[in-house]
Amino acid sequence: MKIFSIVAALVVALVGFNTYAASDGDGKKVHYVAFHVSQSDPKVMNMTLNNVQNVRKYYDSIGEKVVIEVVAYGPGLNMLREDKSPVKERIAAMSLEISDLKFAACGNTQRKMAKKEGMDIPLVSEANVVTSGVVQLISLQEQGYSYVRP
Repeated sequence: MKIFSIVAALVVALVGFNTYAASDGDGKKVHYVAFHVSQSDPKVMNMTLNNVQNVRKYYDSIGEKVVIEVVAYGPGLNMLREDKSPVKERIAAMSLEISDLKFAACGNTQRKMAKKEGMDIPLVSEANVVTSGVVQLISLQEQGYSYVRP
């Protein structure tokens, strides 16, 4: 019986901790979403950005907060290239509009592209280089982010 009480207390403590961790300082529920882009297709890039806007609008409408990270790797890194991105103006505008929006660029992909093209690969200023896009997605999911691949 004593072991049951200890286990029950631990469960209650963990549930309480998870609830606290998913709320901001004002008690608003906070959602975490990771979007995956691995295709060099303007339709996929625009669909991803549309999804980002729709998710944010939904949670704003119900008084909850959302933290979003878009992770680009492989051919999808073109989304974040300063010299090639078909959506760089949208990224710039959305980054100003949505404070909890981040863009992660795969460092492995950037290095491979640089080697293949014989030049540095310039990224939009909104992009944060991570070591590996895939590892970033794994890490975000382990932190409780929901995973979306448009």
